[in-house]
Amino acid sequence: MQGIIEFLDKVNWPQMTEAFLTTLIISLIVTFAALIIGLILGITMHITGKDGLFPNRPLYLIQSVIVNILRAVPFMILIIVLLPFTKIITGTIVGPVAALPALIISATPFYARMVLMALQEVDGGVVEAAQAMGAKPRQIIFKVLIPESLPALLSGITITAISIVGLSTVAGAIGAGGLGNIAYIAGFQTNNNAITVVATILSLVIVFAFQFIGEHISKAVDKR
Repeated sequence: MQGIIEFLDKVNWPQMTEAFLTTLIISLIVTFAALIIGLILGITMHITGKDGLFPNRPLYLIQSVIVNILRAVPFMILIIVLLPFTKIITGTIVGPVAALPALIISATPFYARMVLMALQEVDGGVVEAAQAMGAKPRQIIFKVLIPESLPALLSGITITAISIVGLSTVAGAIGAGGLGNIAYIAGFQTNNNAITVVATILSLVIVFAFQFIGEHISKAVDKR
């Protein structure tokens, strides 16, 4: 017991608390942005696809190519490529705010693809029935497609949120702040294993919290 206390005494708790809150806030902001933008992009891809409400092959291909390219670019490379853009819109290339553009651009295509897959799983017969009853495209989207795919959409954003926690930690290690930053700068570089271990545990706490909340909400709305 004494050994554990001595181990934890090596941690700067005010600094660790600030890092935890930074990672949590960044993850929540990016998750919200990915949810909104990814949902819009995923729906647009679905309705312009081959069997969509407004088939438009050129537009679908453009969106699909952009999503696939952004998903394929390694996160570290994406951060470097976006440095000039980040500098313009945030005024800096370090700190939590500077990490937001790269995190959002990385997470959004990931969720958009999951939205597309969720919508494609909706029974075509349900959509056809709605069309036969005179439902307008907007009604089909908001009263048929989204409600029918809601459990999958929620599962998708849960997975995305968990991925974002990992990405924000990586970003932190290169100057974005948060748990990744404190684990690398105050932990690894100073050979302080206590800081590294605690930062890792706190990252897992955020992940498990997102997973727990996401799974319970998804089950609550699943009517099957």
